[in-house]
Amino acid sequence: MFTGLVAEMGEVISLTKRGGGARLSLGTKTLSAAAALGDSISVNGTCLTVVDVSGGALAFDLSDETLHSSNLGLLRKGERVNLEPSLRLDSRLGGHFVTGHIDGIGTIRTKALTGDICKIVIAADERLTGFLVDKGSVAVDGISLTVVEVMKGGFSIVIIPHTASLTTIGFKGPGDTVNIEVDILGKYVSKFLNKGKETRFMQTLSEEGFA
Repeated sequence: MFTGLVAEMGEVISLTKRGGGARLSLGTKTLSAAAALGDSISVNGTCLTVVDVSGGALAFDLSDETLHSSNLGLLRKGERVNLEPSLRLDSRLGGHFVTGHIDGIGTIRTKALTGDICKIVIAADERLTGFLVDKGSVAVDGISLTVVEVMKGGFSIVIIPHTASLTTIGFKGPGDTVNIEVDILGKYVSKFLNKGKETRFMQTLSEEGFA
């Protein structure tokens, strides 16, 4: 479990395809010093397990499913990625609950500055936008962000200078891909409502004018 607050940006050392997956090696400034084998770390929002720690580098094995459902398979040597260690029980929750399970890939459609605030529109499948609400939470490349507006074929977010300077969203532009994880609460509520229409709970909601 994560919060969507990026701790640092790592740099891709290598991405080596092998078998049905790949081995990803990242250089880090601080996380590698405290990391141990088996630790969970969010890489561009994807929960990965540390399989090797060597100096300032961390290595992860990527499954075929991870390569298929996220943008990690597109990484190239020298690219930067967002990193966040897993949430500890005594940690402060500054963002929102992020599982590290990517729901799909979006593409930055537009990026525009108004003063020092950046507005970004991300194209995404209706399968994803159906779980989003205005002013709700979404994780984009592992960054906890607030949805400004849900629109046909996508959604918009705004980025403050602090976020832009500490994460990859600051230098990504139109055409670049981003990993998207919708709020897990929205997924559970949607499943409950869709499969529980005949329950007494849903009947009560309907009677009270809520459904």
